[in-house]
Parts: sequence; structure tokens; C-alpha cells
Amino acid sequence: MKMSLENKQIFIVDDDPSVCRALSVLLATYGFTVDTFTSSEEFFHAVPNSVPGCLLLDIHMPTLDGWETLHYLYTSGSSRPVIIMSADKNGGLNERALKAGAVGYLQKPFNDQALVDLIGATLKNKHKV
Repeated sequence: MKMSLENKQIFIVDDDPSVCRALSVLLATYGFTVDTFTSSEEFFHAVPNSVPGCLLLDIHMPTLDGWETLHYLYTSGSSRPVIIMSADKNGGLNERALKAGAVGYLQKPFNDQALVDLIGATLKNKHKV
């Protein structure tokens, strides 16, 4: 799957720095440009809605959690695609994530190729819009 460079920007928001590092290294090997943040507040401060890219968002974070972050993104006018990630074993999270506006959901630990394929499909579809 060939993607242009401008739509290969990935933002990762996860309060676990080791998860940010691991995903950053993985995605960089696939040619993605990756910026990581350990809180939603840090992300919102650094990245305006006008900056394109795909957001990988953890649900469970200390201050502003993933659900609140997703709600804020869409009420603030963002059209950035969001993929929710969680280690939570709750079976209804996939449906909840999609209903909340996310384009996908991955339960940690997830298969590297599943992540790359989901991001690729998301950015390819987003680029057509």
C-alpha cells in the first residue's frame, strides 16, 4: 500500500512511556512519522486540529482519559481519525469506541501487523475524503 508522506503522521497518546517508545520504533520502521505524548493535555497543547495525522489513543490515563479526549476532539471540530487502544478486557469496548467516533479499536497487546494494517487503511480512506 503506497501512501504519500504527508499523510503518514502518527500521534500516540499513552501514559506509559515504554508503550510510546515501542510503538514509535515499530511505526518508524514502516516509514511513519511518529510523535508521542504521555498525556492528552500535552497532545492538545502541541498539536492543533489543523495538523493532519492519525491518533493512537489509550483509554486509561490519569487526568484526561481516552473517552474524554475523543469527545473533546470531535466537539472541537477535529476530523483527525482516532484508533483507541486498551489493555482492558471489557468485551464492549470495540463497539463503544466506534460509537464514540473512533475509526478502530485494538486490545493490548495487539499484533504489530494488525496495527499497521489498520493505520494504513485509515489513512488511505482519510486521504480520499
